[in-house]
Amino acid sequence: MKHIICNLSLSLLIVLITSAQVWSQSDHIGGWTTTIGENKAVCIIADGYFSIAYFQSDNHEFVGTEGGTWEESSSGMVSFVYEFNTADPEQIGLKQSASVSVSGDMLYIEGDGWSRLDDGGPGELAGAWLITGRERDGELQAMQRGPRKTMKILSGTRFQWIAYNVETKDFRGTGGGTYTTEGGKYTETIDFFSRDVSRVGAVLPFNYELKDGAWHHSGKSSKGDPIYEVWSQRPLE
Repeated sequence: MKHIICNLSLSLLIVLITSAQVWSQSDHIGGWTTTIGENKAVCIIADGYFSIAYFQSDNHEFVGTEGGTWEESSSGMVSFVYEFNTADPEQIGLKQSASVSVSGDMLYIEGDGWSRLDDGGPGELAGAWLITGRERDGELQAMQRGPRKTMKILSGTRFQWIAYNVETKDFRGTGGGTYTTEGGKYTETIDFFSRDVSRVGAVLPFNYELKDGAWHHSGKSSKGDPIYEVWSQRPLE
């Protein structure tokens, strides 16, 4: 009888550990989309970070964006802190929580459904990145980390960059869309751009290379200017 109880306890422990591992693998990581009235929303969830962009469905005019850090607080619950929020900057820095669940290819945030765009693949750059270096006058210059950030967050098919300041709560701009990584080429197609809606639909090819975990990004900007940037993955906070 003791052996049976021990075996049952061991089996239960294995089930609990397996369940915890499944939850920690975060089935909700990837790209998601939904429609809210006349607007389209695209959510990118990476390990520890997220962003949501809103733009008009018909002309892709930028409406707003929000995002920041997140972590699993309990089964079915996620705690998060906004680093940027164009609709309500006063929410920045406040720890909040929401119910989150996944069923098939649907993500439910507080009961609202989002359709899956991808699960973190096939692109090779999924994750949250901060710009840490930029070439100026032929010299690569390191950029100090601080409250002013330029983050690029990617799922397996979607990207969004955001420039903001977590201390002043200033929002400086954002853009995003779809991307591919093939043969050392990183190609963006712009779906929205807060600074210039006329750039929507533009296809921007770049060279990319991963060196010691850093993303080396070169080519021409949306204005046609040559760029060479280094991006580093954000550590979990």
